[in-house]
Amino acid sequence: MSGLLKEYLPILIFLGIAVGVAGAAVAASYIVAKQNPDAEKVSAYECGFEAFEDARTKFDVRFYLVAILFIIFDLEVAFLFPWSVSLGEIGLFGFWSMMCFLGVLTIGFVYEWKKGALEWE
Repeated sequence: MSGLLKEYLPILIFLGIAVGVAGAAVAASYIVAKQNPDAEKVSAYECGFEAFEDARTKFDVRFYLVAILFIIFDLEVAFLFPWSVSLGEIGLFGFWSMMCFLGVLTIGFVYEWKKGALEWE
């Protein structure tokens, strides 16, 4: 059992050093930096309007629809990378399997395009 623990000792030392350095950096920022932001620092940025009081305000469903569509087509690209790397090993079956997958996704894309899901009013 001690041999197993000796193998994990460098990892534990590394984690200890990482936690120590991170803690020192956070403590140094509180000690060195002033903690009273001015009005410009807390003003609205990026979105252009003030932050709302209640975080439970309703958003338009189009925000969620666009986010879901982005995730779907982002995952499509994530599946294409390993497929392209291993294409020489998987042969014609792998090629036509991916073509069927891309065909289904293309049909879905055309469907949502025709339904107007990509239109922003």
